[in-house]
Amino acid sequence: DLHLQSHSERFNMKSSKETYQSPAQLNGFTVPPSVTGAASQTQSHSPSHAPPLNIQPPREQWGGKYEFLLSCLGYCVGLGNVWRFPYLCYRNGGGVFLIPYFIMLFFTGMPLFLMELSLGQYGAAGPITVWKCCPLLKGIGIGMLCVSTLVCLYYNVIIAWTFYYLGNSFQSPLPWSCDASANAKFCNTTNTTISLSPSEEFWNDRVLGVRSSKGLHDPGPVRWELALCLLAAWVIIFLCMLKGIRSSGKVVYVTATFPYFVLIVLIIRGATLEGSLQGVAFYLTPVWERLANAQVWNDAASQIFYSLGIGVGGLLSMASYNKFDNNVIRDTLVITIGNCTTSFFAGFAIFSILGHMAWRKGVPVEKVADTGPGLAFVAYPEALALLPGSVFWAILFFLMLFMLGVDTLFGNMEGITTAVLDEFPQLRANVKHKTLFLGLLCFGFYLMGLLLVTDGGIYWFTLIDSFSTSFGLIIITLFMCLGISFFYGVNQFCQDIVDMICHCPPWCTKVLLYFKACWVFCTPFLLLFILTYIFIEMYRTSLHYGLYVFPLWGKALGVCMGTICCLQIPIWAIVAVCKESGTLKDRFQKAIQPLNSWRVNNLNSSTQEQRVEPERIDGPFTVNLTEVDFTAMAWESSEA
Repeated sequence: DLHLQSHSERFNMKSSKETYQSPAQLNGFTVPPSVTGAASQTQSHSPSHAPPLNIQPPREQWGGKYEFLLSCLGYCVGLGNVWRFPYLCYRNGGGVFLIPYFIMLFFTGMPLFLMELSLGQYGAAGPITVWKCCPLLKGIGIGMLCVSTLVCLYYNVIIAWTFYYLGNSFQSPLPWSCDASANAKFCNTTNTTISLSPSEEFWNDRVLGVRSSKGLHDPGPVRWELALCLLAAWVIIFLCMLKGIRSSGKVVYVTATFPYFVLIVLIIRGATLEGSLQGVAFYLTPVWERLANAQVWNDAASQIFYSLGIGVGGLLSMASYNKFDNNVIRDTLVITIGNCTTSFFAGFAIFSILGHMAWRKGVPVEKVADTGPGLAFVAYPEALALLPGSVFWAILFFLMLFMLGVDTLFGNMEGITTAVLDEFPQLRANVKHKTLFLGLLCFGFYLMGLLLVTDGGIYWFTLIDSFSTSFGLIIITLFMCLGISFFYGVNQFCQDIVDMICHCPPWCTKVLLYFKACWVFCTPFLLLFILTYIFIEMYRTSLHYGLYVFPLWGKALGVCMGTICCLQIPIWAIVAVCKESGTLKDRFQKAIQPLNSWRVNNLNSSTQEQRVEPERIDGPFTVNLTEVDFTAMAWESSEA
């Protein structure tokens, strides 16, 4: 009943005098060696009464270090690079956005990225189970799942839009080009009363149907074409999740390189268009007064987290399937720099097209198109319509967007499934149960996502997008950084990284000093500064999509989304403290101590014996033992 049998093989209770240098602890009580020895002898002499061993199925591992590296690149280099980053630049004044963006990259993005990779790789566990390194912080993992759920809910809608465009790309001429007869009135240069381009009209009317909705309170009917595209997207995600990480690692050799080819073609074509330099100048020219706006810093931080996948559990889960000696510092530098360079690179493609659109309409670049997620579905299609063989390039481009989206969403879904499978390992062992779980999860996301493919779905999409990766995600990562630095110990964490990189090169050691300074000082300070600034300015900044301004109740609903994610941290911290025994101070001290199973990956390390604490058995929290229980155990074993 005390689950000592399930731990008997690992701790070898039959030879406790040889293996134990200190007494074991169970639920905060010191267990005498006579009791543990008596319990093990009782179980060894009475095998018929012993409970069956809880043998967990082995976890998968990546086929090689390059598969993991490319998979992380595929996960990070996604729609956020070619869709979200350009429209955030456009919304925040162009080139000035690059300043806070790269500041956030070097002082928050890289350190937190390395922290997540190291946690997952060292603990070989998902976002929830990995907090056996500090049970008090388990709520961080659950908060990550809440954020990941919101991201997965609306992220696949973008893939559904991509599907819709891909299906329409097989028409000649393209339905959003001036060659289509229905778009003649939008392309007539003599008509000065119409300011919309064909691509904008196709996006607003044919894809979204947004003009049929009055706002957030009036979603309207589900658009069946998008509902079918969304269903197809979730079916593909479901099939990808069933394949596992070993087969998905092979696909990234194509999906991680193909987008660069398409972007280069678009940049070359965009550079030859009239007015393209006007768009590039807007992209690179900073408007310094915009730096005083909290929204710019908030968007920079959220884009770093969104693009790198920080704080949603995907990175942590993917790293948990890594080999123990993988060089996480090298992977961090390659992936983060490569990802943000791709975002900067993609900006040239879209802003050169925006410059051409501004030249054609005779308006400034900042007024050429509505800001929002539709920017990439307006500017890019218009660019494709200008290319020779536009049908071929449209198919190629939207196929690229589809591959980018699937790679990223697969990583986000992996964070959710890994967390659940680690908490309930019996699902991992039973293929039928795992398949049923994945099927129900994807179907549940599909049903919830139907709200986002209604006539007013774009308003709900904007609401979730604005608040799911805003202050809630920053608070979660802030507590993760502070918890590891001050509860677990930043020196111990750095030592864990060195232990993983067996032959740590000299440059890794020097770079680790920079990350250590960031974890203790720079990253928490920046995150606190941003949070303070956001909360001061939150009520002064209105949320809008196009000309529609969100009502106060809608903004309050978005704040509630972020708050629910944050509340998981104190709730589960209270639960962890209540599960321990003793005074409040004793409970707190026990709740921040790593469980013994945290170091199972490093038992053979030469330095491990010097750092081992008294063994703490990860027993069921519902059992609180007293001295009477130990006496009863000894009495029963003597009777036996």
